[in-house]
Amino acid sequence: MTTERARLLALLAQKSFRLGDFKLSSGATSDYYIDCRTTTLDAVGSRLTGLVFLEELRAQSWNVQAVGGLTMGADPITVAISVLSDGGLHGFLVRKAEKTHGTGKRIEGFCEEGARVALVEDVCTTGASTIQAIEAAKQAGLHVAGVICLVEREEAGGRIHVEDAAFPAPFVSIFTANDIRAEHLRQRDLAEGARERLLI
Repeated sequence: MTTERARLLALLAQKSFRLGDFKLSSGATSDYYIDCRTTTLDAVGSRLTGLVFLEELRAQSWNVQAVGGLTMGADPITVAISVLSDGGLHGFLVRKAEKTHGTGKRIEGFCEEGARVALVEDVCTTGASTIQAIEAAKQAGLHVAGVICLVEREEAGGRIHVEDAAFPAPFVSIFTANDIRAEHLRQRDLAEGARERLLI
């Protein structure tokens, strides 16, 4: 694991992971919640996110012109990647529905027919939002080379749904929820051990 990836994992575990009883957008319940935006919108977290995603994009060799995804989880990731690419990658945002005014566009930013693009996502649970973004990109004439997700929950078939969708795309995850949970618990144990030593 690179230094940037390890630092991003530590930050996600510290800022974005919570244990408890939570209701997810899918309607399911979970004993943990991950809000990646507290990391991807953090001053340090934003840079780390962009660097790690750029590293993964290079490793995949998808040769894309732009990155984007469904608003709003993908928004800070898209901007971080585009800024840190030094002009190499454009960004686009996919609205959840077409605008009812102005040009009525569903995709904002880069959108050139036939261009190769990668979709990004913060958390993938069922894969529904990712599939929605794939379909919107395809309808706009973009060629989706693949999908990169920051955290894959691995519990509701998200990866399978994306890879089996009407517009299938290769799916890559930076971390799994289990990675984040393990790091969160490691940090908690270290903090508790430090407190105990202070009391001795």
